[in-house]
Amino acid sequence: MNNSQFDKIKNGKGFIAALDQSGGSTPKALAEYGVPENSYSNEDEMFDRVHQMRTRIITSPAFSGDQILGAILFEQTMDREIEGKYTADFLADKGIVPFLKVDKGLADQENGVQLMKPIHDLDETLGRATERKIFGTKMRSVIHEPNPSGIKAVVDQQFEIAKRILATDIMPIIEPEVNIHSENKEKSEEILRDEIMKQLNDLSEDQNVMLKLSIPTRANAYKELIEHPRVLRVVALSGGYSRDEANEKLKENDGLIASFSRALAADLNANQSEEEFNEALQSAVDSIYDASVNKK
Repeated sequence: MNNSQFDKIKNGKGFIAALDQSGGSTPKALAEYGVPENSYSNEDEMFDRVHQMRTRIITSPAFSGDQILGAILFEQTMDREIEGKYTADFLADKGIVPFLKVDKGLADQENGVQLMKPIHDLDETLGRATERKIFGTKMRSVIHEPNPSGIKAVVDQQFEIAKRILATDIMPIIEPEVNIHSENKEKSEEILRDEIMKQLNDLSEDQNVMLKLSIPTRANAYKELIEHPRVLRVVALSGGYSRDEANEKLKENDGLIASFSRALAADLNANQSEEEFNEALQSAVDSIYDASVNKK
């Protein structure tokens, strides 16, 4: 594991950008960016357009290692190039640590949660990630209800796979998202925190993980997790909140930094001039950085 990247993620000031929309979420991400579905005729063209969008973001002067600690990539983005370099190499040259989304999407809801679908090619993907100089991975589950057995199953699955990832010297981001629209969200968060604590306490001293969590209903509800010696960093997803709302909630949580996707790219459009695009991205980056670093 790259020691300088490890130190940047652990101690750096800033946030992690999530650029990992994939599969079914790609058409929506493109549409929000001003690229309608009728502007591409097949999946290959769709992924070409999304890589153009991500390239524009990553090459922007607003996308800087001074404020952005890391970036989470979709698998195809890892395998493609930006200005003649593999994406992870290009990011590393900007001082931004590369992560890779490795999950294959969500299973159907059961016991109030959605587990991850099986990741049959995980070993092969981790091998390619090592070749591409990827520092860490990310995988997402979703919790809809405060069902203890369901939440335990989510956390057990996440940590089981995280240990396989750690064995390849790659840093896993564990993302058990709590649906922000669910009833009893705070209760789900309490159960989730306790289940994560049990798993963290079972890790050995040479095993560290990262957590990506929904911003909690009660401020600083995840303080124990943030301070746990086996946790490198805890980051927050925007989860459907607007950027302003997500930033305000984030500011109330000491030690919690952003890992926003939609909230980062919401004001970007394919039809903007370079100046307009860079100004919009810089404004978003500044506000998310401020919410990650300056707390109430």
